[in-house]
Amino acid sequence: QVQLVESGGGLVQPGGSLRLTCAASEWPLRNYAMGWFRQAPGKEREWLAAILSTGGITLYADSVKGRFTISIDNAKNTVYLQMNNLNPEDTAVYSCAGDRLFAAVVKAEAEYWGQGTQVTVSS
Repeated sequence: QVQLVESGGGLVQPGGSLRLTCAASEWPLRNYAMGWFRQAPGKEREWLAAILSTGGITLYADSVKGRFTISIDNAKNTVYLQMNNLNPEDTAVYSCAGDRLFAAVVKAEAEYWGQGTQVTVSS
């Protein structure tokens, strides 16, 4: 069973940056897709970014395009989310997800999910 563990969340001031990490215990397939999501209190889960394990294809939600960058390290079974120019509206629990299908990740139908890490943007 694949386990995903996020880390790197915390408190950051507006305009600041954070890098989130999602480590997979293993990955049974050679090719797979990973993504990042967030959920703020009282709001629905929002897809943010997705990437293929080959690293050749990435996709971003309009809300984070140009500020967030997803990347992957296959040797470490780890995916990252670099978040820049954060604002209070970015406050949420951030989770990663993985699936063999890119579309499944983008549609939040991924097979594997992490527990999430809290990101709070406040002065």
